[in-house]
Amino acid sequence: MNEAVIVSAVRTPIATARKGTLKDTPAEELATHILSEAIRRAGIPGESVDDVIFAESLYGGGDLARYAAAAMGLTQVPGQAVNRHCAGGLTAVGNAAGSIRSGMDRVVVAGGVHSFSTGPALTWRVPGTDETQRRIPPTFPYTAEATDDTSVSVGWNLAVKYGLTREQMDAWAVRSHERAIAAIDAGVFDDEITPLKVTRPDGSVVEFAIDEHPRRDTSLAKAAALKPLHPEIDAFSITAANSSGMNDAAAALTLTSSSYAAEQGLQPLGTIRAWGAIGVDPKYTGDGGIVSIPLVLKRAGISLSDVALWEINEAFASVPVAACQELGIDDGKVNIFGSGCSLGHPIAASGARMLTTLTHGLRRRGGGIGVAAMCAGGGQGGAVVVEV
Repeated sequence: MNEAVIVSAVRTPIATARKGTLKDTPAEELATHILSEAIRRAGIPGESVDDVIFAESLYGGGDLARYAAAAMGLTQVPGQAVNRHCAGGLTAVGNAAGSIRSGMDRVVVAGGVHSFSTGPALTWRVPGTDETQRRIPPTFPYTAEATDDTSVSVGWNLAVKYGLTREQMDAWAVRSHERAIAAIDAGVFDDEITPLKVTRPDGSVVEFAIDEHPRRDTSLAKAAALKPLHPEIDAFSITAANSSGMNDAAAALTLTSSSYAAEQGLQPLGTIRAWGAIGVDPKYTGDGGIVSIPLVLKRAGISLSDVALWEINEAFASVPVAACQELGIDDGKVNIFGSGCSLGHPIAASGARMLTTLTHGLRRRGGGIGVAAMCAGGGQGGAVVVEV
């Protein structure tokens, strides 16, 4: 059977939404840029691409993948939009790998695009009236304990379930910033980032090449001084410090069959070994980032000890803290270059960003197995196993 191999993995720098460098850059532009760069880095003709699969979440029901292909003049290449919220980028890659391994496609570009800054505000008519209201389309039936407030359904409920303290979560988040800043200063992300030329409202053009969300001045004292997001809830431990950011970015991986790579003389960066998604009680949405891990380890036929590096998204710091505690994962191997609390969480792009960082990170250390896992809105989770 043909393997699904990675022949390019690239991302944009991550911007802080609504006040950062990409605040006026629409998702369509991010999608077109990342698709073009993913194909260029793969060293293949655009006409050889069988499909483009991009995750998009809360964007409004478009198809950014098809938009980007058409914008590049690849009118014969279709596009597919995937929505599994935070885990959408992982699902896009898994779908691409499945299509390639089944022999249906030979070349697929998969990833995700998210622009919090320019995303549409959806207006709905209130049933039985002529009134309208702005709201997010629901992914699950809301209850008193499972709402669309992720600080509760993801961060807080998980912390309570696993007995996590605010001090544990703050310490993880501060270390995340320290690791991200150290990686930036060492040029760790240079191989995986594609800079963008950004035109400002005044007509000036700047090159955006470095993640702008990590804070150099973060400290445990500053984190401890922040007020909880819900002070009305007794002992509520979720704050802006131990939560992920709101961000803009795009990421994509070009996957081909192993036979196509050999025919074209391409040097694979890695191989997708397993993938999967899972559902959990929406009250404990954060669990999706935990229970998806044993699922993909079993599918890949490996154990925890076989994994050299982990990316467990910091939607809230409670997720990786709980995962390490419950599964016995060495936290020294998790998010070694930062994650959602520091780099940020551009929802639909985060899964592909994690896989891109993981693939390049494994190559720098001479190879090995990596796992990217994350929870996703509405009580879902996903994970992917990559081997370099």
